[in-house]
Amino acid sequence: MTALLEVMQRLRDPETGCPWDLKQTLTSLIPYTIEEAYEVAAALTEGDDHAIKDELGDLLFQVVFYTQLTQEQGKFGFDEVAQQTADKLIRRHPHVFAETAAQTDAEIKAQWEQIKQQERAAQGVDDSIFAGIPSNLPSILMAQKLQKRAANVGFDWHTMAPVMAKIKEEIAEVEAELNAPELDQNAVEDEIGDVLFAVVNLARHAQVNPEHALRRTNLKFKQRFQGIERRLAEQGRTAEELSLEELEDEWQQVKRQRQSDQF
Repeated sequence: MTALLEVMQRLRDPETGCPWDLKQTLTSLIPYTIEEAYEVAAALTEGDDHAIKDELGDLLFQVVFYTQLTQEQGKFGFDEVAQQTADKLIRRHPHVFAETAAQTDAEIKAQWEQIKQQERAAQGVDDSIFAGIPSNLPSILMAQKLQKRAANVGFDWHTMAPVMAKIKEEIAEVEAELNAPELDQNAVEDEIGDVLFAVVNLARHAQVNPEHALRRTNLKFKQRFQGIERRLAEQGRTAEELSLEELEDEWQQVKRQRQSDQF
C-alpha cells in the first residue's frame, strides 16, 4: 500500500509527474472509476484469478487517485478514508465487535439499517427512508435500493404470488397502451418502466441479483448469436442474407448444440 501511494505521489509531482495524471480532477476520473468497477465484475464473473487481481488493483488505484487529489486540496488523505471505513464497519457490526448475543440474519439486517438511519439523522441529512441513495445510480440498482428501503418499513409483499400478479398487471397495461387508438409514446415508456421495476422486485423476492441475471443473459445471447455467425461463415454466408425465419432456425440449432455440449 505504501508503494502504491508513493507511485501516485510521483505521478502527481508538479515538476516530474505524468502530464495526463496532472490534469485529472475529481470529476474527470468518474468515467474511469465506473469502467474499472465493471471490469472487476467481468473478471469475477469469468473466474480468472490473474484478471481479478489485476482489475482489483486498478479499482484500488482509483481510490488512491481520488485521495491524492483531496489531500492536495487540504481535505483528507487515504489514511483518513481507510480509518473512517474501519470505524463505520465496527459501528455497524456490534454483533461482531461488541459483546452482544448472536443474532439471526434478519435481526442483523434490521440492526444494520437502523444504525445507518441513526447515522443519517446524526449527520442532519434528509430523514426520508430513501436518503443517501445516489440519484445517478444505474436504473436496476436504483430500483433494488428503493424497494429494499421500502421493504424495511413494511411496504412489501410477503409471498411470491402478488409479485407475479403485479408483473402480469403491468404487462397488460403495456398492451393496452400499445393497442390504444392513438399511440402515446410517453405512456408506453411509463408502462414499460413499471414492468421493469416489477421484474426487479421479482428478482429481489427470488433472491436473484437482477444485474447479474441480465448480464448472464446478455452473455448467453451474444455467445449464441456468435455461434450463428460462425455457422454461416463456414457456409460463406452472413446473417444479413437470411430471413427472420431462417435466423430463428439457426438460433434453435445453436441453442440445441450448446445444451448438448453441457452433458
